[in-house]
Amino acid sequence: GPMLGQAHHFLFNNRGKVPYGEARYGAEAQRLYGVLDRRLEGRDYVADTYSIADMAIWPWASRYARQDVDLADFPNVQAWYHRLLARPAVRRGYGVPSDDGALPPA
Repeated sequence: GPMLGQAHHFLFNNRGKVPYGEARYGAEAQRLYGVLDRRLEGRDYVADTYSIADMAIWPWASRYARQDVDLADFPNVQAWYHRLLARPAVRRGYGVPSDDGALPPA
Protein backbone atom coordinates (compact mmCIF):
# COMPACT_ATOMS: atom_id res chain seq x y z
CA GLY A 1 0.00 0.00 0.00
CA PRO A 2 1.93 3.04 1.20
CA MET A 3 5.19 2.10 -0.50
CA LEU A 4 3.42 1.68 -3.84
CA GLY A 5 1.82 5.07 -3.24
CA GLN A 6 5.32 6.50 -2.93
CA ALA A 7 6.26 4.72 -6.16
CA HIS A 8 3.29 6.45 -7.86
CA HIS A 9 4.45 9.79 -6.51
CA PHE A 10 8.05 9.54 -7.69
CA LEU A 11 7.70 7.38 -10.81
CA PHE A 12 4.45 8.72 -12.25
CA ASN A 13 3.46 12.08 -10.79
CA ASN A 14 6.95 13.59 -10.42
CA ARG A 15 9.19 11.60 -12.77
CA GLY A 16 12.61 13.09 -13.28
CA LYS A 17 12.53 15.35 -10.24
CA VAL A 18 13.95 13.17 -7.45
CA PRO A 19 16.24 10.38 -8.73
CA TYR A 20 16.76 9.03 -5.21
CA GLY A 21 13.00 8.63 -4.68
CA GLU A 22 12.59 7.00 -8.08
CA ALA A 23 15.36 4.50 -7.37
CA ARG A 24 14.26 3.72 -3.83
CA TYR A 25 10.56 3.27 -4.46
CA GLY A 26 11.06 1.68 -7.86
CA ALA A 27 13.19 -1.00 -6.18
CA GLU A 28 10.65 -1.36 -3.38
CA ALA A 29 7.84 -1.85 -5.90
CA GLN A 30 9.84 -4.62 -7.58
CA ARG A 31 10.48 -6.24 -4.19
CA LEU A 32 6.80 -6.11 -3.21
CA TYR A 33 5.66 -7.62 -6.49
CA GLY A 34 8.24 -10.36 -5.93
CA VAL A 35 6.80 -11.09 -2.49
CA LEU A 36 3.30 -11.25 -3.95
CA ASP A 37 4.48 -13.42 -6.84
CA ARG A 38 6.02 -15.94 -4.44
CA ARG A 39 2.88 -15.95 -2.29
CA LEU A 40 0.70 -16.66 -5.32
CA GLU A 41 2.81 -19.56 -6.54
CA GLY A 42 0.53 -22.59 -6.76
CA ARG A 43 -2.60 -20.72 -5.65
CA ASP A 44 -5.32 -18.63 -7.26
CA TYR A 45 -5.68 -16.06 -4.50
CA VAL A 46 -3.60 -14.55 -1.70
CA ALA A 47 -5.52 -16.63 0.86
CA ASP A 48 -7.20 -19.97 0.16
CA THR A 49 -10.18 -18.30 -1.54
CA TYR A 50 -10.96 -14.83 -2.86
CA SER A 51 -10.82 -12.60 0.20
CA ILE A 52 -10.33 -9.12 1.57
CA ALA A 53 -6.59 -9.66 1.05
CA ASP A 54 -7.10 -9.77 -2.72
CA MET A 55 -9.52 -6.85 -2.55
CA ALA A 56 -7.01 -4.75 -0.62
CA ILE A 57 -4.01 -5.53 -2.83
CA TRP A 58 -5.63 -5.41 -6.26
CA PRO A 59 -6.19 -1.62 -6.45
CA TRP A 60 -2.48 -1.06 -5.88
CA ALA A 61 -1.47 -3.81 -8.30
CA SER A 62 -3.87 -2.48 -10.94
CA ARG A 63 -1.61 0.55 -11.27
CA TYR A 64 1.50 -1.51 -12.00
CA ALA A 65 2.43 0.70 -14.97
CA ARG A 66 2.62 3.75 -12.70
CA GLN A 67 5.10 1.81 -10.57
CA ASP A 68 7.30 0.87 -13.57
CA VAL A 69 6.39 -2.78 -13.09
CA ASP A 70 6.09 -5.22 -15.98
CA LEU A 71 3.67 -7.93 -14.93
CA ALA A 72 5.40 -10.33 -17.33
CA ASP A 73 8.28 -10.33 -14.81
CA PHE A 74 5.85 -11.67 -12.19
CA PRO A 75 3.84 -14.44 -13.88
CA ASN A 76 1.90 -15.44 -10.78
CA VAL A 77 0.85 -11.84 -10.17
CA GLN A 78 -0.07 -11.47 -13.84
CA ALA A 79 -2.31 -14.56 -13.72
CA TRP A 80 -3.87 -13.34 -10.45
CA TYR A 81 -4.41 -9.87 -11.96
CA HIS A 82 -6.30 -11.36 -14.91
CA ARG A 83 -8.28 -13.66 -12.60
CA LEU A 84 -9.45 -10.69 -10.54
CA LEU A 85 -10.00 -8.52 -13.60
CA ALA A 86 -12.45 -11.17 -14.85
CA ARG A 87 -14.65 -10.71 -11.76
CA PRO A 88 -17.61 -8.43 -12.60
CA ALA A 89 -17.65 -6.89 -9.11
CA VAL A 90 -13.96 -5.96 -9.38
CA ARG A 91 -14.60 -4.25 -12.70
CA ARG A 92 -17.60 -2.37 -11.27
CA GLY A 93 -15.65 -1.35 -8.19
CA TYR A 94 -12.77 -0.10 -10.27
CA GLY A 95 -15.14 2.29 -11.99
CA VAL A 96 -16.09 4.05 -8.75
CA PRO A 97 -13.22 6.59 -8.79
CA SER A 98 -14.25 8.02 -12.14
CA ASP A 99 -11.23 10.33 -12.41
CA ASP A 100 -8.48 7.72 -11.98
CA GLY A 101 -7.97 6.82 -15.63
CA ALA A 102 -8.60 3.75 -17.70
CA LEU A 103 -8.12 0.26 -16.36
CA PRO A 104 -4.77 -1.16 -17.56
CA PRO A 105 -5.26 -4.19 -19.81
CA ALA A 106 -2.12 -6.09 -18.67
